[in-house]
Amino acid sequence: MPYRQTPAVRARLDAQRDVVLEAAVTLLADEGYAGCSMAAVAATAGIATGSVYRHFSSKAELAAELFRTVVSREVAAVSEASQRPGDLVEQVVAVVETFAGRALKSPRLAYALLAEPVDPAVDAERLVFREAFRDVFAERITEGVESGVLPPQDPRLTASALVGAGAEALIGPLAEGAASPDTIPGLVTFTLRALGVAHAGDA
Repeated sequence: MPYRQTPAVRARLDAQRDVVLEAAVTLLADEGYAGCSMAAVAATAGIATGSVYRHFSSKAELAAELFRTVVSREVAAVSEASQRPGDLVEQVVAVVETFAGRALKSPRLAYALLAEPVDPAVDAERLVFREAFRDVFAERITEGVESGVLPPQDPRLTASALVGAGAEALIGPLAEGAASPDTIPGLVTFTLRALGVAHAGDA
């Protein structure tokens, strides 16, 4: 008869997996993916290296799950910002400020998420989550076009361009660990101009 895990055993394993992931998040924020070896994650989590392999068969698998865990939090924060009280322009500004602001507060972590060379499995996840960020923008752009606040345009195309441009604009400051005070206001102005918002230079 095959062994079946009891609820208590499953809960304990799930809790240990969470500890492993949070240890990996800590290392990612400090050292990037290069510092997230299985042994380093195990040491940070306070468990044996073999215990990490119980949850993740390889560093590539751990890295992909680590990426999903961290970026899911970023998508949630940006999505929440897009629904703040206010008009469409204020919501778009909130999205840009949230995305860039969170990145610049944790530059090593953000650089790892956006640009650090890593396993192809993580590159695949990057594409998935770029689409998630795109969809947050596209929803607001669609509303703006339909309400007449924004000129006619392809919301998904514009949103994809904005996500790509925003990420590219941040890579330099993130790699250097410092950003100009004008970085976020400049991104906001660029975004509003790209959307066709009137008087975007005054935003």
